[in-house]
Amino acid sequence: MFCVECGREGPIFREGACLDCYLKTHKFSKGPATIDLPTCAHCSSYKYKNTWTSDLFGETLRRLVKNTFQISKELKKIDINTECKETKEGMACKVIISGYLDDLEINEEHEILVRMKKTVCEVCSKRFGGYHEAIVQIRADKIKLSKAKLDIIRSTIENLVENLRSNGNRNLFITDISEEHGGINFYLSDKNFGHAIAKKIQEQYGGNIKQSSKNIGMKDSRQVYRMTYLLRLPEHQKGDFFSYGDSFFYISSISGDKVHVIDLSSWVKGVFDEKSLRKVHIFEGKEHLGEMILVSQSKDEIQAMNSKSYEIKVIRKPKPISFTSEKIRVVIIKDHIFLFPEKVKMDI
Repeated sequence: MFCVECGREGPIFREGACLDCYLKTHKFSKGPATIDLPTCAHCSSYKYKNTWTSDLFGETLRRLVKNTFQISKELKKIDINTECKETKEGMACKVIISGYLDDLEINEEHEILVRMKKTVCEVCSKRFGGYHEAIVQIRADKIKLSKAKLDIIRSTIENLVENLRSNGNRNLFITDISEEHGGINFYLSDKNFGHAIAKKIQEQYGGNIKQSSKNIGMKDSRQVYRMTYLLRLPEHQKGDFFSYGDSFFYISSISGDKVHVIDLSSWVKGVFDEKSLRKVHIFEGKEHLGEMILVSQSKDEIQAMNSKSYEIKVIRKPKPISFTSEKIRVVIIKDHIFLFPEKVKMDI
């Protein structure tokens, strides 16, 4: 048969025309030449319909094309691909819409300009306006938290919030951080995560959480409360030493109200509950750790020399192990010297 358009003999696709001629007069997708995309000037998120998203530009653009373009229902298994480059006016993009028509693959190209309309998203507006629904307060019992410990806690919470945000919790952010009364305060946008964050720190350092609420007004005909979570850390921390009875212990880890320890005399592991350590004497770890030079060793003891005074000490081995390094770490508490339990697998 002959095509009514070009006159060539061959298969007729539709309406008396061959496939090439039919596609010249029939389009299966149509859309605007320009699309405006609201973009947050602070966090670079995009607004799709009424929702702000942190998705990549290409993924957001495909959603926009699908929503704004008219695509024929005749096309099946539709796929949308984009190729873009930045210009002064915005993002100049080539949009390729593909699909199948009667088992034949159809590809149509469109040139569009995506204009990035700078604005401020709701989350950044709240953030820079000081909005917060929860306060997480970290304090220490009887002691002032060191700068190093404050930095570790700060980094832990900041990383935790960032991980939650990257998993889709855009509404969660830290409004402010302040150091007060020997501790640190975190002002959080979402009260639902305040307790979870305080609990996470408690799992690492122990302590007790107290919570309180404050009425801050009405929203959508409902009372709105701001939550405060106070985590008071115990005096003892991971890496510290303490005496209990006639024995000395090393704190290898803390898990909730359970304190995992190692007896310095025997290197035997044990577990204390937090309450039982409230009245013991705590020795801060760094102040009692030292290093000595190995002189000789037998099955039950070693001889080690102080590198400054050259004094030689005899230290009993907690178990029959062999030391191969030239220097060894020791724990010096009052008149007692112990080998630091480095060869013991620590609790996690």
